[in-house]
Amino acid sequence: MSEVKSNKRTLQGVIVSNKGDKTVVVQVERVFLHPRYRKTMRSHKKYMAHDSENTCNIGDTVRIVETAPISRRKCWMMEEVLRRAEQL
Repeated sequence: MSEVKSNKRTLQGVIVSNKGDKTVVVQVERVFLHPRYRKTMRSHKKYMAHDSENTCNIGDTVRIVETAPISRRKCWMMEEVLRRAEQL
């Protein structure tokens, strides 16, 4: 079965907070080459995403997809958990 290609943006990151009700904060890291110095640089950005079942924990790697605005700062929805964090 072929997968349907969507034009919505998807990002992959690590959950850094799950304090809010049905909300997780996902830190997405990107690696790029500096235009002048050709050094590999890392930068990160945090996105608030909707987690309707409250199933995610800190440290989980997830994929988020862009949606219509859910609240003032939330316009991403958690699509799937790619890897669970190690529980101590």
